[in-house]
Amino acid sequence: MIAERARPPKGRSAVREPASVRIALIGVAILFLAIFVLVPLSAVFCEALKKGLGVYFASFNDLAALAAIKLTLLVAAIAVPVNLVFGVSAAWAIAKFDFPAKSLLVTLIDLPFAVSPVVAGLIYVLIFGAQGWLGPFLQEHNVKIIFAVPGIVLATIFVTFPFIARELIPLMQAQGSEEEQVALSLGANGWQTFWRVTLPNVRWALISGVILCNARAMGEFGAVSVVSGHIRGLTNTIPLHVEILYDEYNFVAAFAMASLLAALALITLLIKSLVEWQASADRR
Repeated sequence: MIAERARPPKGRSAVREPASVRIALIGVAILFLAIFVLVPLSAVFCEALKKGLGVYFASFNDLAALAAIKLTLLVAAIAVPVNLVFGVSAAWAIAKFDFPAKSLLVTLIDLPFAVSPVVAGLIYVLIFGAQGWLGPFLQEHNVKIIFAVPGIVLATIFVTFPFIARELIPLMQAQGSEEEQVALSLGANGWQTFWRVTLPNVRWALISGVILCNARAMGEFGAVSVVSGHIRGLTNTIPLHVEILYDEYNFVAAFAMASLLAALALITLLIKSLVEWQASADRR
């Protein structure tokens, strides 16, 4: 009876703050977003279009710009599937099984969140660089990793691999393993259980993690900057190309490339919002 009385009436909020407090909090949030998100984004597009659409689109016809776009898409196309396999495997192992060093694996998954991307890039330079641990061996066999595409891919994978796993682990832990155990008891094997039970239950979180991973892969700067060598037309991704253009005072082209990244980020957020909306609709 006490619990029933304490329960707020259906359709009413359990938090009863004055209207002035709610308006103030919403106003602060909107003001913060306007100053730190909307105004900078508007400035990027305004600067990019300042000299007209002709100059704007001409910025993308430069061979170095096209090479940067292609390299960015290539790196994302490699890093995201690799992280997809790792994220699903790690989340499944952590959520469904008990094994030694499980807490250590969870800690290592969070490592890129704690380590600066620049430090991550330096780690690969120390391992694969000319003076690194494996440098002489790689040079002897004519294998180039640092200041080449493989190094950029490795650095990108490092800074992005937590995103998919971190989206899946809490959801899988909350769901438990009862449904998988039922499927196994009915004669399904491991792969059938994964494809028909586990994966459908986490599909929206998986898609959300892939979207976030892809966004970070395309926008990564620090780690890629260290391992790329800034070779124009060869190892520059879009963020690095923006930096070079800006340093050369080619502001229109720099902001045009930056607007491309911003547009990709906005599209990514839109897709993520649609995925979350669909996931919420499915739960109702």
